[in-house]
Amino acid sequence: MAELSTPDRAAVLAALDRVRDPKSGRGLAAAGLVQALVVGPDRAGFMIEVAAADAALYAPVRDEAEAVLRKVSGAGKVQVVLTAAAGGTGASAERPPDPGIVRVRRGARLSPQAQAQMSPAQPTAALKPANVRHVVAVASAKGGVGKSTVALNLAVAMAMLGRRVGLLDADVYGPSIPRMSGLDAEPELNAERKLVPLEAWGLKIMSIGFLVDEGAPMIWRGPIASSALNQMLNDVAWASEAAPMDVLVIDMPPGTGDVQLTLAQRVALSGAVVVSTPQEVALIDVRRGVAMFEKTHVPILGVVENMAYFPDPSTGEPIPIFGRGGAKTTAEALGAPFLGEIPIEVALRQACDDGRPFVADGGDSAASKAFLSIAERVLDALDHTSLKPPPRIVFED
Repeated sequence: MAELSTPDRAAVLAALDRVRDPKSGRGLAAAGLVQALVVGPDRAGFMIEVAAADAALYAPVRDEAEAVLRKVSGAGKVQVVLTAAAGGTGASAERPPDPGIVRVRRGARLSPQAQAQMSPAQPTAALKPANVRHVVAVASAKGGVGKSTVALNLAVAMAMLGRRVGLLDADVYGPSIPRMSGLDAEPELNAERKLVPLEAWGLKIMSIGFLVDEGAPMIWRGPIASSALNQMLNDVAWASEAAPMDVLVIDMPPGTGDVQLTLAQRVALSGAVVVSTPQEVALIDVRRGVAMFEKTHVPILGVVENMAYFPDPSTGEPIPIFGRGGAKTTAEALGAPFLGEIPIEVALRQACDDGRPFVADGGDSAASKAFLSIAERVLDALDHTSLKPPPRIVFED
């Protein structure tokens, strides 16, 4: 098979500068409208972010930019994403319900930008993907605790229990679901210009990792990363009226920054599953993560303790490598449900590297049983959750 050529980045920018910005009259690159440019073997793409009121004005610009890119040598597949910045919700948008309030200590001051983030103009339910019943975030304020492993196996376990399930890899800076799921294709656009998610293991799966090379760094600022996430949520053909989706699982990036805040405030999350290891250094971040969800009125479906112990190869007795029971104790202290513990198993690690969800063929192992049990508890909890509006920042006198 002939090796695919990669478009020259300078040639791509030069071509895009031949497309005029309707407001400034300058080329797209010169006008600063070429954002998150990605070039790779046989493909090129970028994002145009404009005010919501200008979306119709720039739709022809997006089409022209795609046509120009197709003429660049090496760009066999092209994609230009047009996304509208938050704020311009249009005349028909509903007013959000009365939000809760997060109080700031006397004398404290937040910038207007920070205040705008904490009280988005549009209701959270407006950004819920169409025909999706529940959206569940799998999160951890600390990296390296196995959050993606839990997210993938939890989603597959739900599918094994007879539900229609999707999985969104929202870790735009370090997507790992493509490798863990064994998928290496590029999503196609349907007739409505929506991305069609890839399918495997009974799931519909979408990740930024399907659109860029595995080793390519995502050097994006927070607003661009949030826009990319918004695109993967709302411009993906997750479900239809004929085939609605029961649960969309979101594998969130670690931390409590822009991407996490975008998800917690602007997506109608039915709840969050928080993942931790037993050690105290991880549990400190669990408390931060739970606090973030509580302040944004996202129900906590429960806490999962990953890498809970290593079973002794001879006796099967648990060896507490990272301590034992810390996540359960923390969940109880925070008033959050404890969903279960997942032991360290060599086969589980191997399955992640090999690109197959462990729960799909883990048999009667302790880890496999744990994933299925946790999935059952999460599905049961989803029937007893209610969505709440995002909080509003006010300053006390």
